[in-house]
Amino acid sequence: MLHTMLRVGDLQQSIDFYTNIMGMQLLRQSDNPEYQYTLAFVGYADEKEQAVLELTYNWGKDSYDHGNAYGHVAFAVQDIYSLCEQISAKGGDVYRQPGPVKGGTTLIAFVRDPDGYA
Repeated sequence: MLHTMLRVGDLQQSIDFYTNIMGMQLLRQSDNPEYQYTLAFVGYADEKEQAVLELTYNWGKDSYDHGNAYGHVAFAVQDIYSLCEQISAKGGDVYRQPGPVKGGTTLIAFVRDPDGYA
């Protein structure tokens, strides 16, 4: 898999969230004036190594209806409790605190990005 694309309402706010709060790197960014959109790719490594997120900003569009089909983007981490504390301390929205998934033992948490994606 190369990437997952999310449409965002404020590109810089989303880049700041994924880089400063989630610890990703801005891999590349490009404008398309003809079709009025900007793409920013963020991730923990280059697409040649792992999947990344493509943040798409359609010029002049500041919000989207998420619908009811979207679920979440999942990340594996070493220490979920410590990471959630760091995310909260940086102003991130940890809306489901770390704990076991319902009906299982895998530890999960949910964080909401500036556009409401989990």
